[in-house]
Amino acid sequence: MRAVIQRVSQASVKVNGIATGEIETGFLVLLGIEEADTEEDVSWLTQKIIGIRVFRDENGLMNKALADVNGDILLISQFTLFAQTKKGNRPSFIRAAKPEKAIPLYEMMIKILENLLGKSISTGIFGADMKVSLVNDGPVTVIMDTKDKDNH
Repeated sequence: MRAVIQRVSQASVKVNGIATGEIETGFLVLLGIEEADTEEDVSWLTQKIIGIRVFRDENGLMNKALADVNGDILLISQFTLFAQTKKGNRPSFIRAAKPEKAIPLYEMMIKILENLLGKSISTGIFGADMKVSLVNDGPVTVIMDTKDKDNH
């Protein structure tokens, strides 16, 4: 499971011109799920997302977590995070999980994030052609991969 976490001052997603999710201060999380991912990966990654301290404190240092700033989450599924680009110019997405594997893990992630944050999160629509807009605050962008747990 791979996540690109962007600290934003605002972010939104539209499907067919209709907004399905919109936030102000918080995280835009692009989530890639691969065939090898499990519920344990969801649990680990949600804890890391909620706990990461990248918001500024009163001294301007990145010491605050999402809950400390009453931040929100916009979660977007993105299978292209598992693009393999070693051969040729056309990426392969063979590592990305098929919908029957990915959707339950994506839905589990939504529920756990909502429970940990104590409020609803915003989302895109799994598998849809989405238009994502954001204002990256900082910019601050962090990439997490559950296969690299020892490095985080």
